[in-house]
Amino acid sequence: MSEYRAHFDFDMRFANGGGLSGTGFRLDLPSADATEDEIARLLVAHLGLALVDEVDLRGLRIVEEPHRGSRGVEVPTSTDAATRVVDLSHPIRAGLVTYPGLPAPTITPHLTREDSRARYAPGTEFAMDVIHMIGNTGTYLDSPFHRYADGADLAGLDLSTLVGLRAEVFHLEDAWDASRRGIRPQTLADRDVRGAAVLLHTGWDRWFGQPEYGTGAPFLTGEAAQWLIDAGAVLVGIDSVNIDDADPSTGSGGGERPAHSLLLGAGVHVVEHLTNLGQLPPRGARFTAAPPAVEGFGTFPVRAFAELPA
Repeated sequence: MSEYRAHFDFDMRFANGGGLSGTGFRLDLPSADATEDEIARLLVAHLGLALVDEVDLRGLRIVEEPHRGSRGVEVPTSTDAATRVVDLSHPIRAGLVTYPGLPAPTITPHLTREDSRARYAPGTEFAMDVIHMIGNTGTYLDSPFHRYADGADLAGLDLSTLVGLRAEVFHLEDAWDASRRGIRPQTLADRDVRGAAVLLHTGWDRWFGQPEYGTGAPFLTGEAAQWLIDAGAVLVGIDSVNIDDADPSTGSGGGERPAHSLLLGAGVHVVEHLTNLGQLPPRGARFTAAPPAVEGFGTFPVRAFAELPA
C-alpha cells in the first residue's frame, strides 16, 4: 500500500496571542487526496498544540513517501487474523565480524554425517556441530548482567518483556548527519512509548560486515536514554554498531557508555545490530527478541522479528 507525506512551510497563530512558524516541515498523510485544511488539522494534532486560531501552509507538496510516525495519523489495521513476519536479525556464519575487534565465530563438526552412519540404522544420519563465539555476535540482546554484576542474567529475564511487544519504530535515516550523530530526546518525544519496544531505524545496517560499520555510526545519547526510561520503554533496539558512541576516531568513543549504563541499570533491555527496520511501519507491529536462558551470561544472539497484519 502506498504511503504519502506532505512537505510545506507554515505559519501558525494562537487565539491567546503569539505564533509559530516552520520551514521544510514533513507530515504523514492518511491518503494522497488530503485537503489543505485536513493537513493543517493533522499538523496541529501532531504538534499537540492547544488554542490554535489559524494555520497557513506555504509551498505545499504531497509526495509518495514512507510514513515516519506522525502523531494524529491512524495506522491501518487488518481484521484478518493472518500475520506477516519480518526478520530483523543478521545471519550468523563462521568468520562473521559483528563488532570490530571482537572475535569472529568458528563452526566445527562434532559428528559428521559420514561418521554418524556407523552409529545409526541404514539410511539414518545426523550432523552435530560446535560453534565457538562471543555473546556479542550477530543481532544480540544485552541483559542487565552485561553491565552490572548484580543485574539479571539471560536466565533471569521476564519473557513478557521480550515477546510480542508493541513496537514504536522511529525512522531516522534522514534525520542525522556526520556532525550530529547522537539521537536526542527531542527526536523521540512525540510518541507514547510506555510498555513498548523502541526501535531506532538509522539505516546504518547497510554497512554491516564492512569496515565502514565501525566508524561514524549513529547512537543514542544519554539524555535520550533517560527520557526513554522516564517514558516507560521496556526495550530499545538500534540497527547500528552500538547504542552508545563507541567510535574511537571521534574522541567521544572512550570508556563511557551512558546509554548502556542508564538503560540496563533501569532494567530496559538493549538490542543491537538490528536490520530491515525500514520494512516496518512506525506503529502497528509486534516485536520479539528472546535469547536462550543462559545462567551467568549477559549477552547473546537473538532471532529478532516483527509481526504485522498480513
